[in-house]
Amino acid sequence: MIDFAIYSLVENIWWLVGYLVVMIIPRGLICSWNHHHQHTPTFRQKPLNRVLEFFYALHTGVTTNLWMLHHVLGHHRNFLDQSCDESGWKRDDGKAMGALEYTLTIASTAYYRSYQVGKGFPRMQRDFLVFSVLTLAGVALLCWFRLVPALLVFVVPMVISLLFTVWVTYDHHSGLDTEDEFKASYNNVNRLYNVLTGNLGYHTAHHHRQGLHWSKLPELHEQIKHKIPPELMRNAMFVLPEV
Repeated sequence: MIDFAIYSLVENIWWLVGYLVVMIIPRGLICSWNHHHQHTPTFRQKPLNRVLEFFYALHTGVTTNLWMLHHVLGHHRNFLDQSCDESGWKRDDGKAMGALEYTLTIASTAYYRSYQVGKGFPRMQRDFLVFSVLTLAGVALLCWFRLVPALLVFVVPMVISLLFTVWVTYDHHSGLDTEDEFKASYNNVNRLYNVLTGNLGYHTAHHHRQGLHWSKLPELHEQIKHKIPPELMRNAMFVLPEV
């Protein structure tokens, strides 16, 4: 509602730029909740989920079923095998990417990789394509009515949020080349971080049972933490990769 109010009422470009900058972190946090929604849909009724996903897309640059295909049916199945992980942190030559290279590579290929995964899940691929086109049409309509506000309130933030999402995931697994699921993820047990991100810091637990509701991850973490090496446990408000 705030986005649409700014889009409709604000003319000054500097106020629009300021709003874009101020909202980077809140939109980044929204990306976490969009992630949870892909694993356990928010509503029981599909139409309500589709409406929510449209607005999630305006915040995050991630359309319906993009992360379902790329992340849930791709990365979670393949995160122990860098040769086919959709969010792989290794280059083809086996060397580790830096955070910037990883961000640009994974973000720029996200839609293509989702489409490729979707070949094995035709119904999800269809919805991914249909609702991506509908989202694009909605954004195009916003641009047609008010181009500059649309670019600064919706289009540019969507790109930034997609890049930001990929960037912060670099430190979830990078450098952990193992076949042991309990040694393949970094964890962040900071309370405030987990309140803001819906317990995303309990990443080993999330990979151990990816369908578990986000509210139950701390309990699962307590059950399995003895299997996680101490060096993979952190306690920080934010862990941001170096560029």
